[in-house]
Amino acid sequence: MTTRHQDTPERLLTTDDLERTPDDGRRYELADGRLDVSPAPKPIHTRAASRLSAHLNNGCNGELEIHDAPGIDLNGDRTRHRLPDLAVFDVPLPERGYFSVPPLLVVEIVSPESVIRDTHTKRAEYAAFGIPAYWIVNPLSDKAGLVELRLEDGRYQEAAQAHGEDVFTTDFPFALTLVPHWLTADGPWMRNIGGDAPGRE
Repeated sequence: MTTRHQDTPERLLTTDDLERTPDDGRRYELADGRLDVSPAPKPIHTRAASRLSAHLNNGCNGELEIHDAPGIDLNGDRTRHRLPDLAVFDVPLPERGYFSVPPLLVVEIVSPESVIRDTHTKRAEYAAFGIPAYWIVNPLSDKAGLVELRLEDGRYQEAAQAHGEDVFTTDFPFALTLVPHWLTADGPWMRNIGGDAPGRE
């Protein structure tokens, strides 16, 4: 007598499984229960993230929580888990585990291998989770850029964009001006990133 083998459904991974991932510099995320691995970010990426984090912290005067690569569970099953490059929260730290409520803002800094993930996959995931604002930063060394998306009726709509030495201005999650050029350029970035360089009108 033969026994028919039935296909066993693939087990969906949760954030509990992430505790067994290696500490190798890569980012381990979950996309609907499947592992989504990104390589360690390159120096231009980390420079942009570090400078933007500092500028956001200065801009909110410490009144909000600015986190670098915070773990966020995007659903109750904890099978959709993301590590945005930056996020701005107005809630207390979780008592255990990861954040499970929408931040005010998430920021992704695009790399060549993450373009589709950041501009399509994560855009849909963050909108479905109800994150009010999403910035996508392109850290080009010659002309860095930023696109601001705002959530409207469950979908992101472009609110503004700036490139190079354009001055980006927003009022959410707090009033801020930013010159994308100084996210990656050599030189006195801290003095100029807010658009206050001498001679600027």
